[in-house]
Amino acid sequence: MMGPNSVRILEELLSQCPLRLSPNDQILDLGCGKGLTSLVIAKETGAKVYANDLWINADENRRRFIEWEIDKQVIPVCEDANDLHFEKKQFSALVSIDSYHYFAGSKGFFENKIMPFIKDGGVVLIGVPGIKDEFEGRAAQILFDWLGEDSHMFKGPKVWKELIGNSDRIESVRTWEVDCFDKAWSEWLAVDNKFADSDRQYFDSIIRPYTCFVGIEIKLY
Repeated sequence: MMGPNSVRILEELLSQCPLRLSPNDQILDLGCGKGLTSLVIAKETGAKVYANDLWINADENRRRFIEWEIDKQVIPVCEDANDLHFEKKQFSALVSIDSYHYFAGSKGFFENKIMPFIKDGGVVLIGVPGIKDEFEGRAAQILFDWLGEDSHMFKGPKVWKELIGNSDRIESVRTWEVDCFDKAWSEWLAVDNKFADSDRQYFDSIIRPYTCFVGIEIKLY
């Protein structure tokens, strides 16, 4: 894990928004980290998965995928989400867990940088850390001691819905606070990791009372 348990968040998204795909379909796992979510997506859907992450070297993930015996189904990629080089309308679905907030916090990003790669009728599932709706607009003030200058990346469910936009290709956008917040966080804070140690000291005072995980489901025409 590189943060709150991404598999828990993915599990909730897939339970609420099942992906009915075949081995001929392709999925982009955007911001896959060390590939845990890609492993689950591959096993749950049977589709071919492109596991993209900017911070984790593709060769490192490839070695993991070989060890996990999924290397024939999961392809590691290392590209910036702002400059992806896939084919237009290549993917039947896109999944992004605990990473979308790093690069997609501006209006127009989804429409210009992500949507071109999704097929007509495709689905996008995003799980992203955010601030609860009632505290929207106060992220910099509330979260600064924990996140510093990165506080601005945390947005409420309503704002994330607005940022996705209303392109003619978008059929629907749904956002909500995911239910597995406590479980995903507790499993991360139990890890012997310096970043988990840092988060642990802010969990009761900042993280639990003010933040959430935002689920986002986007359906395209």
